[in-house]
Amino acid sequence: MQKISKQESRSALLFASPWLVGFSVFLLYPLLASIYYSFCDYSVLRPPVWLGADNYVNLWRDEVFWIALKNTLIYAVFALPLSALCALCLALLLNSKVKGMTLYRTIFFIPSLVPMVSLAVLWLWIFNGEYGILNEFLRRVGVHSPPNWLSDTLWSKPALILMSMWGVGNAMVIYLAGLQDVPQQLYEAADLDGAGGWAKVRHVTLPMISPVILFNIIMGIIGTLQIFTVPYVMFPGGAPARSTYFYTMYLFDNAFIYHKMGYACAMGWIMFLIILGLTMVALKFSERHVHYGGS
Repeated sequence: MQKISKQESRSALLFASPWLVGFSVFLLYPLLASIYYSFCDYSVLRPPVWLGADNYVNLWRDEVFWIALKNTLIYAVFALPLSALCALCLALLLNSKVKGMTLYRTIFFIPSLVPMVSLAVLWLWIFNGEYGILNEFLRRVGVHSPPNWLSDTLWSKPALILMSMWGVGNAMVIYLAGLQDVPQQLYEAADLDGAGGWAKVRHVTLPMISPVILFNIIMGIIGTLQIFTVPYVMFPGGAPARSTYFYTMYLFDNAFIYHKMGYACAMGWIMFLIILGLTMVALKFSERHVHYGGS
């Protein structure tokens, strides 16, 4: 084996130094600092004061923390599977060979490009209880007392769950890419065996794109648990009655409204552990159900 000279090592480090400096300054240092600050009373304006595990103990006793966590988990339980199913169904439909399919794909992808703040303002008008287009449609089909989406605790989270399916365009495109890689020979073999449309989807399509499904599920776990912009704009303060007060909103308030940056750092690391745990569960579950090339 040819030995690498010192000059070659220095040259390699020199070329890699911009990335190493960027990684250290913008990722590694903030990561380590947040771990330290999570054990401190830190308001940014004053030096941190070491508290030990007090922030984590106080979070355990914090009623608002549990409300925000509960709201976030309820939202994720419904929004994640519905969005994944909607994206997969759209991808299956848009994978068919129909004239003008490129236009249809563009139409379904464009909504995912709308900025989140603009999206929230748009849906504020759609969900308006008196003048909203959604309630007007419900009245025309015979619903005499449509829900007040923005001010009723029973309907506020379903409104956000319904909105989550608006931005499935990114996942849909990834599913489409996976569907393009499914070998046509498998479908031909299934046709020879007399398989119908649903049988081919179940026994050919889904197993072949199972790695793509796993990827989108993991990204969905991260995205749904970190929901922030839309509810922050549509439901200030988690109204009504904190029914839409999500984890990241409480973290933001602690960091930038109450200036409890150490408390917010502790919340951030708890969220990291929750996401890591759910991701490990998904990966463990995938061992039997996800099939990679050659397996």
